[in-house]
Amino acid sequence: MWVVKLGGSLCSDPALPRWLELLTQLGGGRVAVVCGGGTLADEVRALQSRWAFDDLAAHNMAVLAMVQNGYLLRGLAPQLQLAARESEIAPLLRRGGTVLWMPLALLREQPDATTCWDVTSDSIALGLARRLHAERLVVVKRCRVASWRAVEELVADGVLDAAFAHGARQAGLPIDLLGGDEFDALRHLLLHGDRLPQTGVQRLGAGP
Repeated sequence: MWVVKLGGSLCSDPALPRWLELLTQLGGGRVAVVCGGGTLADEVRALQSRWAFDDLAAHNMAVLAMVQNGYLLRGLAPQLQLAARESEIAPLLRRGGTVLWMPLALLREQPDATTCWDVTSDSIALGLARRLHAERLVVVKRCRVASWRAVEELVADGVLDAAFAHGARQAGLPIDLLGGDEFDALRHLLLHGDRLPQTGVQRLGAGP
């Protein structure tokens, strides 16, 4: 089983339907999709900056931004199978579908270590992959990322969230970072696994 994180910024990108077509055609029975919050999460940041409400409220609003974008993905690709709980993912995959995870279980009544901006949808997807003992995490960003850049540089530049570097080191699974136009790279990965194409695919982690 793989987890594929689609960056929320792709929700306003003309390429989004092509990504969804690829995942539904080749990801059936294998892929669980996580969608980022994108501009909706950016609006949460702006509102928090204006009104100075706490990180618990911001966390819950950002999770709901992920859910709203998830419904966008489902609207564009109705064949995606919704999973409101992590326990629903494996049974849906066994039925041959491509699963779309709706992270409502991450809503919190009390703050914890995850209710801060250091942990965004990238680390949330990584956490899901670890809990599900996924074979691979693929993170798709709208921007293109040079394959030689270290994960710490990507965190410093805001491409990945602050918690991701530590999580990636502890993950024990391959983590691939693709740019928003690298459809062929994901197609190759889905068809051939670790035999990476000769592209700029960024490998952030590896199995034990």
